[in-house]
Amino acid sequence: MQHTLRRGIAPLFAAACGLAASGAGAQTNVTIYGIVDSGVAHVTNVDAAGHSITKVPSLTSSFPSRIGFRGTEDLGNGLQAYFVLENGLSLDTGTTGQGGRIFGRQALVGLKGAWGSLSIGRQLNMTYLATIKSDVLGPHLFAIGSIDAYLPNARSDNSIAYNGNFNGFVVGATWSTGRDASAAGGPAATNCAGEVAGNAKACRQYTGLFGYENKDWGLNASYDRMYGNTGAAGGLTSSNNTDVRKTVNGYLMVGATKVGAGVIDRDTNASTGLTESDLYYLGVSYPIGAYTVDVQAARRDTKNSSSDVNMLVGRLTYNFSKRTAVYGAVGRMANKGNSAVALDAGGTVGAGLGQNGVMVGLRHTF
Repeated sequence: MQHTLRRGIAPLFAAACGLAASGAGAQTNVTIYGIVDSGVAHVTNVDAAGHSITKVPSLTSSFPSRIGFRGTEDLGNGLQAYFVLENGLSLDTGTTGQGGRIFGRQALVGLKGAWGSLSIGRQLNMTYLATIKSDVLGPHLFAIGSIDAYLPNARSDNSIAYNGNFNGFVVGATWSTGRDASAAGGPAATNCAGEVAGNAKACRQYTGLFGYENKDWGLNASYDRMYGNTGAAGGLTSSNNTDVRKTVNGYLMVGATKVGAGVIDRDTNASTGLTESDLYYLGVSYPIGAYTVDVQAARRDTKNSSSDVNMLVGRLTYNFSKRTAVYGAVGRMANKGNSAVALDAGGTVGAGLGQNGVMVGLRHTF
């Protein structure tokens, strides 16, 4: 349940939190929302010696914990101003996520109307939005984000974004002048702040999305190009280095059952050379009363290399109510060649070893 602070108490909220939601004669509101989610996981082969570990995950278990603030103001003639401030939390230690950013998940302000929305700040880019409906596991501890940590963390600093939906046709784009100002935001952090005088390409990023969606099915394609600069992670140590992801994603509803699938084609032109790969995923989500069963398989095929990865995950969720759920999951990550992709996002595994995992957790939304 969300708690909405109406116009009468908005000035008090603004004084306490620094969030303004007022305007003479305007319809305004501020909403507080969030997710509190944590669990316990056990995974095998976390090192070359084959040791196992039991832990409370710091990144995420089922859905990343957060607290957020959304606000809108009606400007008349169908135009609204809005903002989103969303903080990520690590429940195992109570610390702030996304490299210590106060509002590391989202921090943006914008305008929206029948023509779509235009916003500025740190925000989700088109790679994130492209997969959100077809990835049945979402940002789960065992999921495709373990294979490519960027996917559930596809946000851009210093960005301008447009999103529109026209009778089911969805379009969107982002442009960032400096895509990632943190080196400590978890495995997806890349230390590329950009906005360098005399070097327009340094840490720039462009993403785009086009698709169609309705309640029965959806299909989209996205494009994401990021540039590097001195000191950036992933071997993108020059503005001539690039990391490009192209995706095709879709979902189909068969009654209440969702089938989702996609492919992420990635070309990384780094200082160490060119790496090309394709990540395929296929999942099914099946509700049974208060239960939901999710199953997903994924494979990363690295071209001209034997270091491929196969993943299989199953999750069972029981919903006590609309706000509270308990869940359990099992999974396996099979590493080939010299691959060392951990089943649990942000974890470790011995090179070339398979890894099994099991976890249980509890989630509450507000």
